Amino acid sequence: MKKSQMGEKQTEKEKEAEIEKLPTDLLSHIFFFLTSFSDLAQASSVSKKWREGVKQSLGRRESLSFSGCKMDDSSTSRLVHIAFSLKELDISRSRWGCQITDIGLFEISMAKCIGNLTSISIWGMTGITDKGVVQLVSRATSLQHLNIGGTFITDDSLFAIGNNCLHLKTIVLWSCRHVTENGLLYLVNKCRKLESINVWGTRVPLDCFIGLLTISPALQIKPTGHLPNAAPIVV
Repeated sequence: MKKSQMGEKQTEKEKEAEIEKLPTDLLSHIFFFLTSFSDLAQASSVSKKWREGVKQSLGRRESLSFSGCKMDDSSTSRLVHIAFSLKELDISRSRWGCQITDIGLFEISMAKCIGNLTSISIWGMTGITDKGVVQLVSRATSLQHLNIGGTFITDDSLFAIGNNCLHLKTIVLWSCRHVTENGLLYLVNKCRKLESINVWGTRVPLDCFIGLLTISPALQIKPTGHLPNAAPIVV
């Protein structure tokens, strides 16, 4: 082997050794700026120290979005359990098929951060039912923003949200075709801090929306097409 090649290898080893000397908290600070989960996974495989740095960086994050990632119940819940400071969670379905089921929602509901979450989006997750949503919202009592549009939930989920999420400010029920007037009225009557509701694509009568405004006159209903002679409503 030529001396120049040996020198290059020695230099690489020295660089690796220098990186390993970095304290875990500094590694954690560096990894905090990585947004790609594939990059974080690769970093975790470098060494035990790096793995701990990645774990600590996830524990500092207040927001996680798996939209666009190929995630399943196990991988998603594992990351959420590590994110102790989490406040915003987005596991919406994307073109890459982030698929979460009731099992995943149950596991997520057991995470330490669940009581501190203020925003959750599970938009378009067709693999979930009332069973998973009820379990999730029963422990996510600090929720202010919830997007469960494009799912097959029924009034059972709305009843659970109304009973547990008293701080709720916005909710998206886009194309939730199995919710009824009873569920919506119960929700608005219980969630007195509710400011806006997206009911596009639902199958409830016009009288229902009039009833919602009777309960909460300041409620912003989207889209405005549900209300006759309504001024533009911004959600």
